[in-house]
Amino acid sequence: MERIISKTKGDRWIWLIVILLSVWSLLAVYSATGTLAYKKGVASEQFLIKHLVMIVGGIALMYFSHLLDYRYYAGISKILMVITIPLLAYTLLFGANVNEASRWVTIPIINQTFQTSDLAKLALITFLARSLSKKQENIKDVKKAFLPIMGSVCGVFVLIALANLSTALMLFGVSILLLIIGRISIKQISIVCLAGLILLSGVMLLGPRRKTYISRIETFLHPERVDPDKSFQANQAKIAIATGGVFGKGPGNSTQRNYLPHPYSDFVFALIIEEYGMIGGVGLVLMYLVFLYRCVLIVTQSPKAFGALLAAGLSFSLTIQAFANMAVAVGLGPVTGVPLPLVSMGGTSILFTSVAFGIILSVSRDNDENKEKSMEKVIVGEIPAMA
Repeated sequence: MERIISKTKGDRWIWLIVILLSVWSLLAVYSATGTLAYKKGVASEQFLIKHLVMIVGGIALMYFSHLLDYRYYAGISKILMVITIPLLAYTLLFGANVNEASRWVTIPIINQTFQTSDLAKLALITFLARSLSKKQENIKDVKKAFLPIMGSVCGVFVLIALANLSTALMLFGVSILLLIIGRISIKQISIVCLAGLILLSGVMLLGPRRKTYISRIETFLHPERVDPDKSFQANQAKIAIATGGVFGKGPGNSTQRNYLPHPYSDFVFALIIEEYGMIGGVGLVLMYLVFLYRCVLIVTQSPKAFGALLAAGLSFSLTIQAFANMAVAVGLGPVTGVPLPLVSMGGTSILFTSVAFGIILSVSRDNDENKEKSMEKVIVGEIPAMA
């Protein structure tokens, strides 16, 4: 155990946030899955143990990911993109259909489903960071830099948006932020945004889930005009938040968990506010803000463009996802299926999220090692002078 702790490098604040979010996740999921366990006729501890296994597995992946030099992820990104594109297409055609959306693929033998968009997010962000860093000398060249980058962004966007528009929009937004940081011209970024808008319109008007997307937007904008059943989740979440008060009802004392369809995943933030009050909600928000702040420090301190872009892309992705989930729970956005990173109950999504945290910590670890080497050079240089 001491060896593992001694080998743990990177930003200590991020490690602390990961541990706190994981513990909070176990408490929230255990409280939220009581009704689900009753419906399935199993003990609620069964879901807790399964979630605990995923959390422990995620932290293990995070640990090994942060030990690997982040430069290796540049080469891995090419392999991931080669796998991701056909896998997303396969998911649309043959994926498991859950809640009228083909987002999942079942892994043979272990019979575990995973959402291919989770892999796509990791693949596209690492690939963009690699492409932008390698093409800095020709970053204004349309053929060598702009077209390949635009093709990868728009291609992944369409394949994800057909089944999961919210995730696609967040990933597209992160991609635009990376293009800005990577010194792509405003004119070219405008072209990417225009292309994205056209593709979005096509998905909204012609996609297989167009009715679901339009219905959710109408429900959010005009809840009084639609069927009450369509706004049931959002209304129950508001009740949970309103009854939580300042200090909450206490851990395990939620009542809305019996009415919310997904209090352990999509609306876990509402359950947290109900049980831990406004103080708990604000505390959770602050954790993600501190995480983003520490990541910004990592980005600014990284001596290599690839490390800076990689940490920026992954941190933006995780933070935007977190605030999108919380915004939906408090009624500031239409209902989506976006989980709260490291808090919502999930299977492989926790593992992919943990790998993203690990890669950020790998960049942080490299920054710390460079600082130590610089200090050693300064000390070695001062000794002869003093002699």
